[in-house]
Amino acid sequence: MTAAPSPSTGSATPADHAPGRVCPLRYRYGPGAIARADMRKAQTLYVVGGLYGNLAALDTIERMAGLETRAGVQAPTLCFNGDFNWFNVTDHGFAAINQRVLAHHAILGNVEAELDAPADDAGCGCAYPASVDAGVVERSNQIHARLKATARRHGDLLGRIARLPMVARYQVGSCRIGVVHGDAESLAGWRFDVGALDDPGQAPGLNALFGAADVDLFASTHTCLPALRRVPLAPGRDAGVINNGAAGMPNFTGDLAGLCTRIATTPSPHPVLHELRVAGAWVALLPVRYDADRWQREFLSQWPPGSPAWVSYHQRISRGPAFTPAQALMPAAAG
Repeated sequence: MTAAPSPSTGSATPADHAPGRVCPLRYRYGPGAIARADMRKAQTLYVVGGLYGNLAALDTIERMAGLETRAGVQAPTLCFNGDFNWFNVTDHGFAAINQRVLAHHAILGNVEAELDAPADDAGCGCAYPASVDAGVVERSNQIHARLKATARRHGDLLGRIARLPMVARYQVGSCRIGVVHGDAESLAGWRFDVGALDDPGQAPGLNALFGAADVDLFASTHTCLPALRRVPLAPGRDAGVINNGAAGMPNFTGDLAGLCTRIATTPSPHPVLHELRVAGAWVALLPVRYDADRWQREFLSQWPPGSPAWVSYHQRISRGPAFTPAQALMPAAAG
């Protein structure tokens, strides 16, 4: 993140070195870093990307996870894979989001990675591609500058955020999962964007990443629009990429729900947008049906009409982006 309100699903290459478009060298880790990360085991894993400071969505996700907790069953593990901050620029909003998120597992998103950066060369750190309008990029930098000013008043939380890793690695049943914010190469990479995933020219490079990272599934979020793709690697062996888009904002036209990722040894007890099997695990995009009226009130209290976030995001928050479930799920999620 944070991606444009309705970003193109094309180029995965930043336009230039202006703030908000540059991908800092420190963001680049490569798939080997995922292969070397400590393996954590879980029966049920929720991967929550793009919360964007939405407390109503956080309430809903924690409630959904709680409903899966029962006698004799391991409680779901929650991993927030970055950009849990964005619109939460009040002191209360910043503290509330980060205190609760940091009680779970978390990795950095570009929003968090730039909060304690001494300079502003990377702006919001989004590494926006050339297709994203310059006005969107500038407004994102303005949003981040305001969030950064708030974060500096919360030194303890800022220090805890700064110590978060950029990648995480899990095993659910026999499925090995690489959790990233952007892609397997970089914190702000766009290779798990829906357009890049469906580009035949990128297929060989994508397939090689699974072996290099030693995983069966990548879970991502950075591009702000969802995707679920099955990736055939060899006869009888499929891998996958799941990108939850945004947990804290709408993902589809006319549907105000967020989305989160669920990976488990059992099928989801909650309604799913789609669910498939990867390396024996059940992999699903779960709608996060938070209180949309509450969220819009909280958003407007921090970002009134005419403010940078209102100009860039209010239409998406109130109506959804120009994107459909069919785009998120086809063609490779079939089956």
